[in-house]
Amino acid sequence: MESPTLYVVRNEVDADCEYHCDALVSHFPDAEAVDFAAGERFEPADADAVVLTGSTAGVYEAGDRPWIDDQAALVRELVDLSVPTLGVCFGHQIANAALGGTVERVGTTARLVEADLDEDPLFEAVESVVPAVHGDAVTEPGEGMEVIASAPHADAFGTRHRNAPLWTVQFHPEFGAEHRDRLVDDFGWERTALSFADATTDRVFENFRALATEAAAGSV
Repeated sequence: MESPTLYVVRNEVDADCEYHCDALVSHFPDAEAVDFAAGERFEPADADAVVLTGSTAGVYEAGDRPWIDDQAALVRELVDLSVPTLGVCFGHQIANAALGGTVERVGTTARLVEADLDEDPLFEAVESVVPAVHGDAVTEPGEGMEVIASAPHADAFGTRHRNAPLWTVQFHPEFGAEHRDRLVDDFGWERTALSFADATTDRVFENFRALATEAAAGSV
């Protein structure tokens, strides 16, 4: 089966923090990376699948960062076109905000957490221990978005559109133990009794790719 045409939309605005985008892109080596914050764009109708990365920007900063409104419009177009889309952290927030949801500054969480994950194909074989690094949170999901993951500090920790193939997660599936030192320096990562050895979040990317491939073949 031919691989789908996949775009990874990079959203980082701080060059010192682009390693999280690099880590995510490494899971999709055949994808085309689009530096959205730097002004790069693509034609949504040409995409078989799209992944929206995290960012140190906030979705409420559109007044200073016009690309944020552009990306909200992109999300709505992807939903209208039924293009399989995965939003990660900022991607989770912009997807919900684009559909009328609310994102608020809630204070930084930077640690492994235990999440309650629904039985959704995105979470197949994904353990409950996940890495969270964020200061904003979705406090009201967007229209059509249903909560499929929650955590003690965030009720809407993952969402899925009830009609379109749109999934979002607040946590960072791309982070592993190899990123711990950078996370400590940049975000004050907290060590807890939980271990990266118990995290299988990279399966989120494998599962999304499978969902996108099925959709491209007309199976979803």
